[in-house]
Amino acid sequence: MPEAGFRFLPPALAESVHRLGIRVRRPVRGRGEGLHRSPEYGASVEFAEYRPYTPGDPPNRIDWPVYARSDRYLIRQSLEETSLVATVMLDTSGSMAYRDAGPCTKLEYGSFLAAGLMYALVAQGDAASLFSFGAGLDRILPPTGTLAGLRPMLEALETFTPDGVSDIGASLQQAADRIPSRSLVVCISDFLQPPAAIIKGLRRLGHDGHNVILLHVLDGGERRLTLGGVSELRDLETNRRLTIELDEIRQGYERAVEAHIEQLGRACAEALGAYHVFDTREAVESAMLRLRGGTQ
Repeated sequence: MPEAGFRFLPPALAESVHRLGIRVRRPVRGRGEGLHRSPEYGASVEFAEYRPYTPGDPPNRIDWPVYARSDRYLIRQSLEETSLVATVMLDTSGSMAYRDAGPCTKLEYGSFLAAGLMYALVAQGDAASLFSFGAGLDRILPPTGTLAGLRPMLEALETFTPDGVSDIGASLQQAADRIPSRSLVVCISDFLQPPAAIIKGLRRLGHDGHNVILLHVLDGGERRLTLGGVSELRDLETNRRLTIELDEIRQGYERAVEAHIEQLGRACAEALGAYHVFDTREAVESAMLRLRGGTQ
């Protein structure tokens, strides 16, 4: 178990995710033996394909039942199992400061998710790195595969403050440029950006062979408007102000939010990734159980 005293990894959260079991759908290139399929051949029990026997192959690797049926000497090949290096991306732009219906801001909730996820990965023998981003990548903390190595990341989470504009699509593209091989990329954000740019970045990661998980953090008051009447709204990223009659736009706004969620979820599925929506009113310990199995 990690040391006590980290704000975003309290003992209850660490206990709930300790055996979460994050798995990926696509093969990954890792750093050693582990739980995940590799594109390389190895000695695991998961069958990949047959190849013809060649002189020098151990006879015990011949699939004798296949030989009995086909009179051909064939060798079973299995996928190697490896550990992975995951990249956890956390949006620290100004809009993540929003809090209405939930007990904490979106950035605070996202920080709990990031801490719990990194701890779960390291606990199962994988490694994790942490990227913060706004208009582009900001802080980059290198990967660690040890609980002691998580300390700088958990401490960094406590220093992040929500500020500035976001460009999620550009940040995903920059992350793709920095991550050298097939792995797992988890992006935690409120995804308040037209979906086209986000989807472009998502597709780039998918094209490069990465497993991608989008964790969409929303305050309950954003998905279902809790305010009414004439209100002055302020953009937390640009400081622009707008006076509007909320009751007149409520239905259209809520339909637009649901359409945005549906579009991101569909794009993630097409990229063989996973997409989860989190409400800041939901307890993080129970919410993270939805990540069991990861992108499978």
